[in-house]
Amino acid sequence: MQSVNLIELVDRLRGGLIVSCQALTGEPLFGAQHMAVMACAAVAGGAVAIRANGPTDIAAIRTEISLPIIGLFKVDLPGCEIRITPTCEYAERVAEAGADLIALDATNRPHPGGVGVGELIQQVQRCTGKPVLADVSTLEEGLAAACSGAEFVATTLSGYTAYSQTSLDPDFMLIEHLAAELKPLGVPLLAEGRIITPEQAVRALSLGAHAVVVGGAITRPQAITARFVEALQKGGPA
Repeated sequence: MQSVNLIELVDRLRGGLIVSCQALTGEPLFGAQHMAVMACAAVAGGAVAIRANGPTDIAAIRTEISLPIIGLFKVDLPGCEIRITPTCEYAERVAEAGADLIALDATNRPHPGGVGVGELIQQVQRCTGKPVLADVSTLEEGLAAACSGAEFVATTLSGYTAYSQTSLDPDFMLIEHLAAELKPLGVPLLAEGRIITPEQAVRALSLGAHAVVVGGAITRPQAITARFVEALQKGGPA
């Protein structure tokens, strides 16, 4: 598999919006054909890249767009908390489907087969020929992933591990501190997680993020509708 031009990828993502096009089983938009259309809509709106889950969705999106695709493979393995691209085998399937950048769980939680995060990052780079995006939940995890060779780091899992900060808002403190620590290492930080307004996205960039990833606030209409309904029910006439 041919390696991605990393310098070009970094430049294309700089200061932009990456749209995460994912739908869960049972949701109205679940299915590769829907995700491909959603990705086209995101491109038309000015997105600089797409984040997508699973080889079926990624392959469908790849046929429709030329923008970079951040690929991952969510899978539930018995007795394992790691869901995002847990092994090299899943990373290979994502790469073969057309992903340009492979996202994987780089938290300190135990990975399948006792493989360390640093070892997994390097395995994925070797077996796919693609750069790695390390999804982390803490400052320490982000720095460790960067030192292990991850080309990008994202705050995706902040609030989704038992030991990370939980909040309804984006983890702006992590974004600011991690961006500052990664800058001397030359590793771009992608801000991701609970970013639901343009103002929050702008703030993430101002704190040092290289780019911003937004998912449900754009691509899950049922969740968007529910927020409006909840607001109306709380603030409407008695």
